[in-house]
Amino acid sequence: MAATYQDYYQILGVKREATPKEIKAAYRRLARQWHPDLHTGKEKKEAEEKFKLINEAYAVLSDPEKRSRYDRLGANWQAGQDFQPPPDMDGIRFYTSAGFQPGGSGDLGDFSDFFKILFGDLGFNPTAARSGTGRRRRRPARGADVESELAITLEEAYRGTTRELELSGEDSCPDCGGTGVTGRGQICTRCGGTGNSSKKKVLTVKIPAGIQEGERVRLKGQGGAGRDGGVSGDLYLRIRLLPHPTFTVKGRDIETSLTLRPEEAVLGAKLPVPTLDGSVLVTVPAGSHNGNRLRLRGKGLPVRDGCRGDQYVRLTIDVPAGLTEQERKLYRKLRELRAGESR
Repeated sequence: MAATYQDYYQILGVKREATPKEIKAAYRRLARQWHPDLHTGKEKKEAEEKFKLINEAYAVLSDPEKRSRYDRLGANWQAGQDFQPPPDMDGIRFYTSAGFQPGGSGDLGDFSDFFKILFGDLGFNPTAARSGTGRRRRRPARGADVESELAITLEEAYRGTTRELELSGEDSCPDCGGTGVTGRGQICTRCGGTGNSSKKKVLTVKIPAGIQEGERVRLKGQGGAGRDGGVSGDLYLRIRLLPHPTFTVKGRDIETSLTLRPEEAVLGAKLPVPTLDGSVLVTVPAGSHNGNRLRLRGKGLPVRDGCRGDQYVRLTIDVPAGLTEQERKLYRKLRELRAGESR
């Protein structure tokens, strides 16, 4: 069988290292541009030929097995060059014209001779080929689960909150039900045969009280679009707590600091301390040391069973700035009183 080499990457206008997402986007754009139903007269014939090649290119590059086999030919072939199967491609069966019987399992419809030689042994569905999809009809497949990050404040994690999120993604095409083909067996013009359509949507997400850093909120059916009529996957929002100016989070517990003057540490004091419920008075014991921690039971983050973590107050002792002369005299007197003590 005589054949000319088809540069499928060139046909779709993508690089050889293009991702599946880039290949799909290029196919969708070109399929809409060259769909025969959108052209008339002499342009219609040209559109039909280009449309066949676009579908053929996508049929190869969207299928990992076919793309891998195609890539093994190397990058030195030129579009339109006479194609001869390389002798060093062990394990791959190349077909000749004798390998195709009209109407049989090897009938590849309007695909090029190059395609038939290279992929004739992969059992392509002739019905799908003649329908113009360029792809084997597949069973409905569930869409992929998607994970994203949602940053919230500590107060939102403590009390719970709701967020409105605007998402851009894909959904099953409403015209073809995700199959890529209309009831007439033609490529769906709305989705370009991909079965998916772009969609923007606004979701109201409820964040439960007590959620922790790294936990996930599941949004059922809001992930990747299903394939060939399959259901959509789920969207998971992984929670990230924004840094807080006052509190440090350690699991269910939180920690803050309280600065004491020397006399407050020595003699004790009652001082206000911030909590997630507002300021409370805390008794600082006499003789407190720098680095000591006070425990406020039940002032941490809530747990799903109704309990709560604790809040810890770390004590820091600091000498105030701008001491008066009288205060300095008192500190000197204190130093004299303790002179001679072993350290």
